[in-house]
Amino acid sequence: MAKLRHIAISVPDPEAAAKFFEEAFGMTRAGNAMRGVYVTDGVMNVALLNFKDEPVPGGFPKGHAGVIHFGMWVDNLDEAAASITAAGGTYLTGRKEKDPNVYYEVKYRTPDSIVFDITETGWKGAVKDVVPQTRAD
Repeated sequence: MAKLRHIAISVPDPEAAAKFFEEAFGMTRAGNAMRGVYVTDGVMNVALLNFKDEPVPGGFPKGHAGVIHFGMWVDNLDEAAASITAAGGTYLTGRKEKDPNVYYEVKYRTPDSIVFDITETGWKGAVKDVVPQTRAD
């Protein structure tokens, strides 16, 4: 079963955004991204990215602030790709790397044009399997 474990957000100042996520929600830094900072709550990875004067991936205009895409951690990339395309999703870019030490993600669009990633290797600070807790009402 695929697990939602990644969200990418375009922000004007990744350091300020990371500080906010740390102070407001108790998240911790999981590492540096090419364009910003990764923070985590121990389950999810949130990429806080600044694209400067570049167009934001996914067809967003320059300067867009907000969610860019989400990421699903899958068990098998080929099976997930087949399910995605059968459900009407379309491939955008990326491929599985042959070197197991190289991080990769493959991008798709939903039928409504929402961009998302899939990977078998996860994201820094994310945990694939979490044991649900039952809530006492």
